[in-house]
Amino acid sequence: MCGRYAASRGPEDLAGIFEIEKWEPEETLAPDYNVAPTKEVYAVLDRPLKDAEDPRPVRQLRKLKWGLVPSWSKTPEGGARMINARAETVHEKPSYKRAFSSRRCIIPADGYYEWVTAAAERDLEVEGKKKRPRKQPYFVLPADGSVFAMAGLYEFWRDRTLPDDHPQSWWVTCSVITTEAETSPLAVAPADGPHALADIHPRMPLMLTPDRWDSWLDPSRTDVEDLRSLLAPPPPGLMRAYPVSTAVSNVRNNGPELLKELEGPEEGTLF
Repeated sequence: MCGRYAASRGPEDLAGIFEIEKWEPEETLAPDYNVAPTKEVYAVLDRPLKDAEDPRPVRQLRKLKWGLVPSWSKTPEGGARMINARAETVHEKPSYKRAFSSRRCIIPADGYYEWVTAAAERDLEVEGKKKRPRKQPYFVLPADGSVFAMAGLYEFWRDRTLPDDHPQSWWVTCSVITTEAETSPLAVAPADGPHALADIHPRMPLMLTPDRWDSWLDPSRTDVEDLRSLLAPPPPGLMRAYPVSTAVSNVRNNGPELLKELEGPEEGTLF
């Protein structure tokens, strides 16, 4: 799954990485080292500009709320529960399938946090029977330090309780697509800890390598079977993971110190 991540890159940096054509300075977000559900986050998307004569899609950097609210929802209250969409079923689930066919985005991150789960309880979690208390957190990121481009979906929701000209009458929300965690060895693994992402958690965000960005963002690609081919996991051996302070477990903590690599798991935590 993806329940927390770090995003410190600013719009200028992201504009260069993703070849952004349009972004609004007033939507600039501060670096966030503990991004949690319902927060506002950056997303890259290809979409025609509103009220523009040119109908071509324009690559934009937008500020979205993390936690997808389907357009048909009566209230936005379920958004906090829809932070992740499973790659295996995203094409058929009512909450995601329309966005999957035409409203795909990339959610840029430095990397994501995950809390280690013991093997026996991990099997139960996969079956949806039990949630293990969070233990030692690990930070997972590309081994080469590049941007972690998470596959995402976005959706528009109209708040009918507000007038058309109200600045909050429209919500734009997003969800991160997850896939099975890699079982192959990490490019860089901690000496005393997990050697594969699957040792940490059974799920991981679907990372898109740069060769897939244009295809994923292209709104003209709407054939479901064609799009499902883009959900293939990235090549193995691109990631590293290292233990970080349990301070990240508290969403009120936020700062670059959360990314500091520990020599090993903190005392009293488990691998």
